[in-house]
Amino acid sequence: MDETEARTVVKDAITRVVPGADLTALDPHAPFRDALEFDSLDFLSFVETLSEHTGVRIEEEDYPQLTALHDATQFLVAHAR
Repeated sequence: MDETEARTVVKDAITRVVPGADLTALDPHAPFRDALEFDSLDFLSFVETLSEHTGVRIEEEDYPQLTALHDATQFLVAHAR
């Protein structure tokens, strides 16, 4: 999976968790918790959605790598096939 595909998957997962989120204004390095007001349940839903759509097994120790658009994109590029 290249960076463009990974970013699209991450953005799709965000919109499934936060319908209507303005992704055009999203700072790629801003934590989702602040930028999108993700709470813990939103984050878990986001991680589950990413895993379902990519087939990537995401462990709890991976969560810190998924807290912003840039980081989540890079994680998928490194782990998705």
